[in-house]
Amino acid sequence: MTLARVQPDFDGAACPIPLTDYPHVLLAHGGGGTLSQHLIDKIFLPAFANEALGSLHDGATLPVERGVLAVSTDSFVIDPIFFPGGDIGSLAVHGTVNDVAMCGARPFAITAGFILEEGLPMDDLWKIAQSMGEAARAAGVRVVTGDTKVVDRGKGDKIYINTTGLGIVPQGVRIDPARATPGDVILLSGPIASHGVAILSVREGLAFETQVTSDSIALHGMVAGMLDAFPDIHVLRDPTRGGVASALNEIARSSRRGMRLDQSALPIAEEVQGACEILGLDPLYVANEGVLIAIVPPEAEGPVLSAMQAHPAGRHARRIGAVVADHPGTVVMRTTIGGTRVVDMLSGEQLPRIC
Repeated sequence: MTLARVQPDFDGAACPIPLTDYPHVLLAHGGGGTLSQHLIDKIFLPAFANEALGSLHDGATLPVERGVLAVSTDSFVIDPIFFPGGDIGSLAVHGTVNDVAMCGARPFAITAGFILEEGLPMDDLWKIAQSMGEAARAAGVRVVTGDTKVVDRGKGDKIYINTTGLGIVPQGVRIDPARATPGDVILLSGPIASHGVAILSVREGLAFETQVTSDSIALHGMVAGMLDAFPDIHVLRDPTRGGVASALNEIARSSRRGMRLDQSALPIAEEVQGACEILGLDPLYVANEGVLIAIVPPEAEGPVLSAMQAHPAGRHARRIGAVVADHPGTVVMRTTIGGTRVVDMLSGEQLPRIC
């Protein structure tokens, strides 16, 4: 299935809850009574409609094909909740689907828990639910069960979403960071740092000559194509918080191998590079939401790279480095001026509340 960025425009649509009655979320919407049911019936069920959710049971029963079940859980606390290229709803779907896909799995269902702050505009909640539902349908997954809680005004920040993703790992696929092996090549699916810069530009009210848009997108379709081309991929990772640098450091430490990068090979959009220079950010440490790292044996480079480039999210995929036996547990980079520097983990986050 070909996936495209989900950027539905709900600005011209109207929330079905009468805004004159309930223009904002009330504490009573989380009380389990009539208003709670109103929220479920008018906001969530229409957005996520499917048979498993429609039973309104405490959980969902799902038929599962034989194989290995992949499970991932995540929480989304991004600020702002709407940003160029998406919102917290579509991001929650993409982030959850991608985490499951990094296990080599085919995602089929997600759960969703909503923590709402009293006073959240009901229209914002409706737009987020609609966006989340559209993203799930585009990704071919179902939101099968969930929960809603409301906290006092000032005790939250508009909306937080917690998710769990479920997927099936095909037989013979074994994705594990410990499998990185000297001689393996490191592939990157596309330009880095777009998501983090897009969020910062909105949060701080910054204007650039060209608007930077988040790269948030579901990646499991590309992963499926990569595995079809070469089933024995060693490592997959989506470099979200902490960026490419942190992801590769985690893999290097898990595998006790060294990583060597080529700075000149790193794909970075010109407007993102310029923004990072102005803001004093290193693109290697800026979050991504639509990029993956693949570590594969050298004989797999050609077929896997071709499969990545055949997908819309991977058309700019390229080799950026290799796994080496030297300096185990450490990532180094050959710079554009011919030097070498260690690419270490940051002690904190460059940009908090990024996903």
